[in-house]
Amino acid sequence: MEQNLNLYQIFYEVAGCRNFSVAAKKLYISQPAVSKAISKLEENLNTTLFHRSSRGVTLTREGELLYQHVEQALRSLKSGEELLKESASLKISHLSIGVSTTLCKYVLLPLLKTFIAENPNIKITISCQSTLDTITALQNNSIDIGLVGIPAEDSFKGNNPITYLPLKTIEDIFVATDSYLTPLQYKYKGELHENEEFFHDASFIMLNRENISRKHTDTFLSTHQIELHNIIEVNHMDLSIEFAKAGLGIACVISDFVEKELKDGSLREVKLGHKIPRRQIGFAYPTKDSSTEAMKTFIQYYQTRI
Repeated sequence: MEQNLNLYQIFYEVAGCRNFSVAAKKLYISQPAVSKAISKLEENLNTTLFHRSSRGVTLTREGELLYQHVEQALRSLKSGEELLKESASLKISHLSIGVSTTLCKYVLLPLLKTFIAENPNIKITISCQSTLDTITALQNNSIDIGLVGIPAEDSFKGNNPITYLPLKTIEDIFVATDSYLTPLQYKYKGELHENEEFFHDASFIMLNRENISRKHTDTFLSTHQIELHNIIEVNHMDLSIEFAKAGLGIACVISDFVEKELKDGSLREVKLGHKIPRRQIGFAYPTKDSSTEAMKTFIQYYQTRI
């Protein structure tokens, strides 16, 4: 905006009062100062804004056009001021949370229901991203807190160390439909995992290699010298579950997220001879004491419920 905001305020008052003297009184300035301001604005905009007469002033066509926009702008400024005052009086604060799509759906949203109900003055912003992206965002101070699967310890090191607050223990399992497993069971008698050819023939639905859950599973497979030959990679665990339910293969998923399917029989757990070690998910936040009041409230809230 090239013009001084004060010129537009004077223009707005003159347009409303239709008189330089009346506008001057409202603005607590002299009438010559008002005249000079309007003349300067007209000169800068290279247009005439008012028709002048002994009875006062009226807006020209160009003045009417400008008035509409100035009125809208000043109304927006006033609204902003009122929101700030309201925020201050209600002590509204902001909390930004980073979380994967899967953990957001199955873990965070149910938790937030009670928190938001009990803390209506805290505004929540959620960024859905991978755990590694959430850790990076925490270290860059671009979010306040993250809900993550616990990564390798070195992910919490750096210039801005991360503190981890465990929330719950989870277990990764492999699941598939009976219709997908039946031909394999017919071909390989006994336990499927006991036949090495099973791992050559079966399709395994896995998250992409950068995902913390995938890294955890890969470590398990490597430890037990299990090699998967046909892998379908997906970006979200919801897709893994849906692909498995569609009979496209054996998916590695978090057991809590397929409780319904395991109960109604639409999916069945596939044993690989060893259980994948349980792991934890929880809240991560910068260790340095730079917490906002909203973040402290959030952390204290969940510490009392763990």
